Amino acid sequence: MAEKTYDVVGIGNAIVDIIARCDDGFLTKHDLDKGFMRLIDADEAARLYEAMGPAIERSGGSVANSIAGLASFGAECGFIGRVAADQFGGIFRHDIRSQGIDYSTEPAQDGAPTARCLVLVTPDGERTMNTFLGASVDFAPADMDAEMIGAARIVYLEGYLFDKEAAKAAFREAAKLAKAAGAKVALTLSDPFCVERHRDDFRKLVSEDADIVFANEKEITTLYEVNTFEEAADRALQDCELAVLTRSEAGSVIVGRGETTEVPADPVSEVLDATGAGDLYAAGFLYGLTQGLPLAACGRLGSLAAAEVISHIGARPEASLADLAKKRNLLD
Repeated sequence: MAEKTYDVVGIGNAIVDIIARCDDGFLTKHDLDKGFMRLIDADEAARLYEAMGPAIERSGGSVANSIAGLASFGAECGFIGRVAADQFGGIFRHDIRSQGIDYSTEPAQDGAPTARCLVLVTPDGERTMNTFLGASVDFAPADMDAEMIGAARIVYLEGYLFDKEAAKAAFREAAKLAKAAGAKVALTLSDPFCVERHRDDFRKLVSEDADIVFANEKEITTLYEVNTFEEAADRALQDCELAVLTRSEAGSVIVGRGETTEVPADPVSEVLDATGAGDLYAAGFLYGLTQGLPLAACGRLGSLAAAEVISHIGARPEASLADLAKKRNLLD
């Protein structure tokens, strides 16, 4: 068994988040529906980028957000995701490495440019997101880093990436490498629409490869095509070692290891931006798991991280999650 130098290695979309403030008039001028996310092509991404005002540009993506949260707790992490050899690929590489995360995926020399999400924030805090998936969705087995996967305690896979056949093959290869190295495989279902498009493949991945599954209430009921959360949780328990199921302000439910654990949501005085709540919950939970904490304690760390990220604009923690956890006596 390889030496475990990483607590968690994530595999997911490598997206540059470009966040700028604007007024409602800008949205109207560019025919953008306030508060919604839409997919755009490369040309529109370029036009909108030129029209935006000053922006913050940083690495993003669902599992990349989780890995950043883990790093904020103090975990040793790596990330695998596809960017192009262009300006935004350089931004992604620099930003994620600046957080102490190991990232060494070779940039693609041809094909689509680096993915980006152009986020427009109006004075009322609403986020209007325009996402160009670019190079990230062409992830393939050739982009895999077998050495990094072999050195991980947990390998964390992003459901958003599970779309093209090459990415599905890459996930199966990652799970195979992880199992051979004695690592646990964690999977986030990411989005109910992802689940609906690839339900059979997701079920196979959950039942055959994943040890830990993260999902919200809608995602897990969509996966198993059942009407109630309780039915879905029971089905998940039959398929994997742990199912970690979030329910927004109702907290979370963890099923596995012969027990069902309910964890309340952390109180928040005001929710400014719910983006990234699930990503950061997973970060806290996985950190607790790598530290050998009980499931309830893992869930409390997840709730703390989720509460921190929804209290401000942006999907990355602005405060040290390790410091917050210590203040709350959740970590030594």
